[in-house]
Amino acid sequence: MADQPLSDEELDEIYRRMIDLFIDRANEFAETNSQENVGLALLYAAARFNAHVVAQHGNTLEDYEKDLPRARSFFRGQYQEMLDENLEDYKTTFTRYANFIKKQ
Repeated sequence: MADQPLSDEELDEIYRRMIDLFIDRANEFAETNSQENVGLALLYAAARFNAHVVAQHGNTLEDYEKDLPRARSFFRGQYQEMLDENLEDYKTTFTRYANFIKKQ
């Protein structure tokens, strides 16, 4: 029996679990480090990992170099969309989060 491809719902669930695990770990680091430094570390880790992903797609250095403009555009666009989405989402719950932060 051939393996069934994952459904969009299953992929979304896996994606959400990974995100939650990254955020949980970031929150742990934020207990002993500034949130700004944790955020920058996450950005750097994402950049480093995504550079690795792009490199794995090319068979030669020439292939890799050809992929760089498209990869840069893709990842910048994805980050911009994700950041905008989360900043807008945060506006809807700002008071609740702001009050939580002030209590700590």
